[in-house]
Amino acid sequence: MPRASMCVMTTATAPRPASAPAPVWARRAAHAIALCAVPSGLWRIAMASGVYVGYSDRVLHDVFDIPGWGIAYVVGLSVLTELAALFPLLLVTDRWRPMHPGVLAPLAWTASGVLLLVALWQLVVAFTVESRTYMSSGTAQTVWGFAFAPLFAIPALMTAVTWSYAKRHRAQTRTSPPSVP
Repeated sequence: MPRASMCVMTTATAPRPASAPAPVWARRAAHAIALCAVPSGLWRIAMASGVYVGYSDRVLHDVFDIPGWGIAYVVGLSVLTELAALFPLLLVTDRWRPMHPGVLAPLAWTASGVLLLVALWQLVVAFTVESRTYMSSGTAQTVWGFAFAPLFAIPALMTAVTWSYAKRHRAQTRTSPPSVP
């Protein structure tokens, strides 16, 4: 009769203990981050598509290289921005975890810091004389402002979602029993 094999579970194959679910406010904030990136992305795609967004044809050609490689840059920037804005959804769901919480938490804190710096940089760019002179009218500047204003909420929302994630997983590591080798 064959011997019964013993199943040895190592820390590499052991299932991760379930963490506490994300609070409702954190889930809403993560979804809000994804939505905050939409208006500016649509504005950029409109610009790349040739819709008048306040720039003259000469400015589009000379400054943004539209039509030309500028279209790929502007559309690519919109897609990349929206993909990055979906990252916080990983912090509030338990369905799919590409990384261990010990790796994802520092990455999320880094992203929060980078987003804060990018938001500050965007304020500098928005209020420089050069960026204002490209727009042809005050109405175009107002529309541009409304399209890009939601991006300034992202650093605060991302920091809140990251704090919630780190708090939940820090509590999980304190309460989980040590693994047996």
